[in-house]
Formats: sequence, C-alpha cells, structure tokens
Amino acid sequence: MQRRWLTVPVLGLLTVFLLTTLPAEQSTEVTQKPLIPEAYPPGELGEIVKLGQELVARTHEHPLSKQYVGNALDCTSCHLKNGTDARAASFLGVAAAYPAWSPREKRVITLEDRVLNCFMRSQNGIRPPLGSKVSVAITAYITWLSSGSEIRMNHQKPLGPRHVPSLSRKAELAEEKRGAKLYEDRCADCHGASGAGTTEGPPVWGKQSYNDGAGLSRNDKLSAWLKVSMPPDDTDLTEQEALDIAAYVNSHPRPHFILKEHLPPAERLGVYDW
Repeated sequence: MQRRWLTVPVLGLLTVFLLTTLPAEQSTEVTQKPLIPEAYPPGELGEIVKLGQELVARTHEHPLSKQYVGNALDCTSCHLKNGTDARAASFLGVAAAYPAWSPREKRVITLEDRVLNCFMRSQNGIRPPLGSKVSVAITAYITWLSSGSEIRMNHQKPLGPRHVPSLSRKAELAEEKRGAKLYEDRCADCHGASGAGTTEGPPVWGKQSYNDGAGLSRNDKLSAWLKVSMPPDDTDLTEQEALDIAAYVNSHPRPHFILKEHLPPAERLGVYDW
C-alpha cells in the first residue's frame, strides 16, 4: 500500500455535481446537497465539533483522549479522512441511524455508546465516561457530519446509511499463504513487514493494534473494509485478495479482549449493564 491511512482534518466543502441528460435545449447541471456541512456551528457548539474532529484525527496522542487509548490507532485509522470518506466506515449520516439495536450488546444503544465501545475494542483502551469531554466532542463531530440526514433508526444493527457492505465471497475461502504474498507486495511498505506500522501507516497486528474483540479481528469484517478502503485512493483489491490479506493479518497475535479490563471505575462508568 503506497499511501498512508492517516489524513489531516477535512477543510472546505465537498460538493457533488451530476450532469443530467435532458433534451438538447434543456440540458443543465444539477447540484446535489453536499455530503459535508459547509460550516461549523456557531459558538461553543462549533468549538466542541472542531475538538471532536481533532480527537478523531489524533486519538492516541491528543492530551484529552490518549489516556483512554491502549494502542497506536486513531479513529481515522479505520474511519478514513476523519470519517468523511464516503465508503471507508464513513461517519456521513451515521448519527441518523441511532439509537439502534445492537446484537452484540443485546440492547438498544446510542451513538455515544458506540463511540465509547470503540475505545475498548478497536483502540484496546478504557471506555471513556459517559458525558466526558472526549465522548461529547467526538459524538458532536459525528452528529455534525450527519446534518440534514433523514433519521432512520436501525432496528437490526448499529450501522449507518454508508456502512461497509459485506463481501459476496465467504470468509472460509480465504488463504493465508496467498495473503502473506499480497501483504508483502501491497501492504508492507506502509504497515511494515512485521505489521508494527511505519510513519506511513498504523500497526495491523501486535500489541499496538486492535484487540480480538474488535470487529476487524473477524476476517469477514476486515476483508470487507479492505475491499473499499485499501490501498487509499486506489482501491483495486478483488474480493479474494481482500479475504486473503485479512486472513494473513488476523493470523498474527494481538491483544485479547477481556471486558472488565476495559471498563473505567464504577463511579465513572455511568449506566453499563451488559
């Protein structure tokens, strides 16, 4: 993979133009509603949204959030371009899907719950307290990216309108040996031959990567993400290649998830009974 995962915060407005084919004398350009809001909210709310954007970009090193992170990953390591990539685990419109039913937790969860659970699993850290500045800021940023989206609470899974689609090929068809060669050819330049990461890409296995309770520790989830996300700006992996790379990456050691080790002290936990 020749480009880095981590990106700088999004600046400006992304506008999508569609050229509509009409009778010759009526041809015109139609502008769709922008995916990313044009401006931050005014006042203190806007400052919190900006903070959330910064936390998403620098989660493991920002002074406010690093205490809750147990590896070298940032939110934008998986939610590319600070969640504004329309395909790679996008934040665009996702707030409109919450509250949502979560099969894993076997209850209805909020967007804030979902954010905090990622700290425990994908970032192998401690769940930030409900209502903390970190929690509120990241949730506010994601909600801002959903401005204007129609609310459609998801009664099946906590997934937004642009969630990563599953592959048609079954995960059981993955081949680690092929994946090793593909990783060497397509991934090692950015993520290192040892999977420990480089200045160009984060760790993909080992102590500084996601733990085995994270969604990406499952080959079906990781391969689906790879298919739409890697290499950045040149996502040309076939489904089989994505499966093979996922199998190889997830064959390596990574931290084991034990729930009680990722929860804050009871007095800072809030309501968490699952």
